[in-house]
Amino acid sequence: MFSFSYPATFRRDSGGRLLVNFPDLPEAHTDGKNAQEANEEAIDCLGSAIAFRIAEKADIPAPSALKRGQRLVPVPLWIAGKLALYLTMREQRISNSDLARRLGVRETVVRRMLDPDHDTRSEKLQAALAMLGKRIVVAVDDAA
Repeated sequence: MFSFSYPATFRRDSGGRLLVNFPDLPEAHTDGKNAQEANEEAIDCLGSAIAFRIAEKADIPAPSALKRGQRLVPVPLWIAGKLALYLTMREQRISNSDLARRLGVRETVVRRMLDPDHDTRSEKLQAALAMLGKRIVVAVDDAA
């Protein structure tokens, strides 16, 4: 199972702002004036970095182990389903056309499912994942 949370470092700069960095996604950096804002910005930044990698058809690393001084930042829900489908298709070496044939839809439908800028209904993503032998499981944990 793939964890949809990435470790991030949160540290204060000389001006008191919290800087956030993601070791697994070196291009992802953000900040906030306080812990709440930094956390919100971190979630948004993580989603944008993943969306960019999906759009570029780039590798997306699995989250590394949490290290001392790091906190887990969840992948935002708006991109989580697309990330699950993207990773599953890459893992199984399934092309857009192959998945479209299996689902009985046009290839453009699959392309839109993977497009971070296209609003895809979760039911479509769940059906595509089911066709590939996967399912999305949602869990709610206590906030740390």
